[in-house]
Amino acid sequence: MRGASVIWEFLRSFIPGLPESPHWTTGRTWLLRLGCFQLLEPKEQAADWIWLIDHTVQIGREKCLLILGIRARNLPADRPLQLADMVPILLSPATSVTKHQVAEELEAATQITGVPTAILSDHGADLRGGIELYRQQHPQTRELYDLKHKAACLLKHRLQNDPRFAEYSRQMGQCKFQTQQTELDFLVPPSGRSKARFMNLEKFIGWGQRTLAVLDREPASVQRHVSHERLEQKLGWLREHRTALDEWASWLSVIDTAQRAVRHGLSQTTARDLTAQLPQSSHGSTQQLQGELLAFVIQEAEHLKEGERLPLMTEVLESSFGRLKFLERDQQKRGFTALVLSLGAIVGTWTAERIEHALHKTPLKVVDQWMRTHFPQGTHHTKRRQAYADAAKPADTAKQIPQDP
Repeated sequence: MRGASVIWEFLRSFIPGLPESPHWTTGRTWLLRLGCFQLLEPKEQAADWIWLIDHTVQIGREKCLLILGIRARNLPADRPLQLADMVPILLSPATSVTKHQVAEELEAATQITGVPTAILSDHGADLRGGIELYRQQHPQTRELYDLKHKAACLLKHRLQNDPRFAEYSRQMGQCKFQTQQTELDFLVPPSGRSKARFMNLEKFIGWGQRTLAVLDREPASVQRHVSHERLEQKLGWLREHRTALDEWASWLSVIDTAQRAVRHGLSQTTARDLTAQLPQSSHGSTQQLQGELLAFVIQEAEHLKEGERLPLMTEVLESSFGRLKFLERDQQKRGFTALVLSLGAIVGTWTAERIEHALHKTPLKVVDQWMRTHFPQGTHHTKRRQAYADAAKPADTAKQIPQDP
């Protein structure tokens, strides 16, 4: 938003009559108003709504439950779901989350769209428990399990107690420490992740295989910078993991094939298509994984009605969280701010006419009211700012600092 303001001001020197650039905080306020408008805008009541639900977390106790929805009749037939396809149904921050609270939020969302035909989630404990409670009151709603998270659970089951993987991870971390400040910096291993570790294995396994190829061939582009002895000293340990890396890579290939098979939606023919697409493998563990994923797809397809197609991946929901973190930049390390409302603006299709209508219907006081309702104690940033400001003043003159949306 700062960049947009600067660029606008720069263009004024080339385009006569261009009005003065709005301050970057004005752009921020517009974004919050658009997001608030989409969240509060009345939705169509219908029986074919599909909900995608998940929590996003930052520093502090707060979690935000986000529900994105799409009508079954609006599902794209020839491509994956995109942010422009989705409608924000509910955004609810909370300091603690239980299955009963999730069920209450789902009931609140029901007042907005009606009872959905299906709910897709990652089967987090609180989400799954809440959905089960909700379905006790609304048995017509079907529960779907995100394929990507299911695959990550299958990988976790195989790898978390595998001594080969533990040793590979240990040596990769040690290698990163030993090479990142040396002439081998261009071959440094990727950083590890503590969260969603088994959902992001591609770069770790891929690095090992690609670096093994460098060791085997030692191309001239590498020899110009690193001697053979130095290369073997720091990266030769990878050779002992060659067989394991090949096996793990075959697992990832199977998972990637399954994800591509359902990325356009789950139908009654998906299992048959997946069977034809699965790669051949000599690894018994890979064949077992193929069977488990195929069984999962068949099980989820049992929820379908004749000729129906439903989403089975929450990638679009995760993408919205990624966009929010991109907007927040360093602020995401300081807890939620009013920018969380931008989740409502990130999705959907915006035209000039719709933006004008949204800004007209949603003055700043509506944003202020939403923040006071959902963050009655203030955001992490507000509480931090007030604490240090009050501590710097005499006790009798410390004043409350109003929350800044």
